[in-house]
Amino acid sequence: MKYQEHLHSHRFALSIVETEDEIKPLWNEIKTAIENITDQDIIDNYLNRPNRGKSISASINQLLKEQFINMGWFAESPIFNDASYNHNENWRLDYAKEDVSVEVAFNHSGVIAWNLLKPVLASELNHVEKAIQTRVGVIICATDDLRRAGGFDSAVGTYEKFLKHLPPLNNQLSVPLVIIGLEAPETFEIVHQCKKGSTTKIGYVVMLETGEVLPTI
Repeated sequence: MKYQEHLHSHRFALSIVETEDEIKPLWNEIKTAIENITDQDIIDNYLNRPNRGKSISASINQLLKEQFINMGWFAESPIFNDASYNHNENWRLDYAKEDVSVEVAFNHSGVIAWNLLKPVLASELNHVEKAIQTRVGVIICATDDLRRAGGFDSAVGTYEKFLKHLPPLNNQLSVPLVIIGLEAPETFEIVHQCKKGSTTKIGYVVMLETGEVLPTI
């Protein structure tokens, strides 16, 4: 997937991940995880899901998870050591490895602030004992273009909305953050249509070059 034109650095995060010897290899793994996912990977995953939804968000999530785990990242890593918090996904990072934590944020725009704050909780001293210590946080989200082409709900928190949250939260977001906006697929888009005999819309893949619809409506 492409993202290179949608990178935002908060508190000099890009400078840190691109130059510091301890963090640069982790940054390279994050970029590799994204770049390894092809349009065809997304199409194949999407069309073979037992309960295909309206967007490709679940497919991208699954493909990213496979990439991160294969490179030794910890999935659903708890922020705190306290067991009373660890059972709740709200107190977990999507992925963590050494000094870097990653959040893949395709959820409602109403939780953008929380997605931004989780790496902060993982980086700062807290009254609750920490399970991980983060120096840099990375947020992976959809651009507006991916939201439209990928069949996402209009209320999803996009890259552009994340950037609007940064100025008012500047003092609270004390950890360096890289915001990555995933760009729209180059070869296909998702359209919503009702199956025959149903009023419920689901997603179909439309190939941009040929107009072919997968699966056949």
